[in-house]
Amino acid sequence: MVTVGDGPSGLVEGLERLHGPVTVVRRCAALSELLAACQSGLARAAVIAADTQELTATLVDRLAAVGVAVVALAQEPGEVARLSGLGVVVASPAAPAEVLAARICAAAAAGVHASPGGYAHGPAPLPAQAPVGAVGHPGPADGGRAAALALAQDPAEDGHRAAAEGSGPTVVAVWGPTGAPGRTTVAMNMAAELAASGRSVVLVDADSYGASVAASLGLLDESASLAHACRLADAGSLTAATLEKVAQRVVFAGGSLRLLSGLTRADRWPELRPAAVERVLAVCREIAQVTVVDCGFSLENDEELSYDTLVPRRNGATLAVLAAADTIFAVGAADAVGIPRLIRAVGDLAAAGTTAQTVVLLNKVRRSAFGGQGERSLVAAWERFGPEQTIGHFLPWDGDVLDKALLSGRLLIEAAPDSALRKSIAGVVCAPVQRSRRTAVSKTTAKAKNKG
Repeated sequence: MVTVGDGPSGLVEGLERLHGPVTVVRRCAALSELLAACQSGLARAAVIAADTQELTATLVDRLAAVGVAVVALAQEPGEVARLSGLGVVVASPAAPAEVLAARICAAAAAGVHASPGGYAHGPAPLPAQAPVGAVGHPGPADGGRAAALALAQDPAEDGHRAAAEGSGPTVVAVWGPTGAPGRTTVAMNMAAELAASGRSVVLVDADSYGASVAASLGLLDESASLAHACRLADAGSLTAATLEKVAQRVVFAGGSLRLLSGLTRADRWPELRPAAVERVLAVCREIAQVTVVDCGFSLENDEELSYDTLVPRRNGATLAVLAAADTIFAVGAADAVGIPRLIRAVGDLAAAGTTAQTVVLLNKVRRSAFGGQGERSLVAAWERFGPEQTIGHFLPWDGDVLDKALLSGRLLIEAAPDSALRKSIAGVVCAPVQRSRRTAVSKTTAKAKNKG
């Protein structure tokens, strides 16, 4: 193990006098030195005996990534709660050296930092837990994911609508290849349809290359509320109450949703650290039944090939979202360029190790782009060259409707409630019984027409 500080009563010196079961291989002067020592493979556990306030989610995540468990000494209730929320094993500074040694051994045996709630004066068994940010890492509401995946086994029965019908809180990632296939349009309007059906919804713009949800909704946002939430999450101070304050409430005809707006400039991407993004999504599960995330396109992770140490990852936010998602909607343009891109991208998605159910959406479907045989030609091409996933849905192209919605900063449910595109997106996320009902917007429109 390596340490920072010695604690109020020379506790680390007491560990050295035990001559086992733990061995102190280095006493560091700062957390940066401790991180470097751990990344070199020098230790399996790190004890933070002083300045625990400097511990962040990102630092804990970096240590977990190299197999180092984190144990901190703290007794102030607020700090104990913060550290436990970060997944740090917390021990009392007044604990005997033997007790602390047992805690360190248990944490190291688990392989990574313990699950929240590890504070105790004596040793306690620690359940094994996957590192934060690992692919397939279960969120706080893993039961929701299990329900979503269970319902998503039969696409013929529209089971992939588990994102809308699952019993627990779910995270829906809207992702697709480069080339503007319509990820943002699909994500915004999916969120709106879910909110209009009565569900509590959070819409997150996690595109680190070109966030555009706020602009598409006509919002003048200079704060990037997702970045604000990530800063709070990284410090371990993000709660359901604070997230509700940070998120903007968007009210539209038929419902309302909360929005975590994206970065105002692409060069701010280091603010979306993977560990913080994952924690933001975990808290989103606490305040909303469905969280819809607009992702960036790239899945590249070349930083590990270029550097000997861990560095900020440009695509880390996207990878974190896809790892935490219950359902991934892969959006591609239905044309001669978009379909090959989507085929390759879906293959890359599988190679990235995501475990969520993937639903393929072909967007911008128009007869002029693929000949006169209609959707059959798209299906035939996909079956011949595409991956195992079948095409889940076709979304028609309607440039005039989209221009109208974008110009007015409105959602399709407001700007064009009777359009084919709006109805198709509603059909993706809403249950059949819900789709058969007339929405509040449709009723209002019908009444207006009757009066006219």
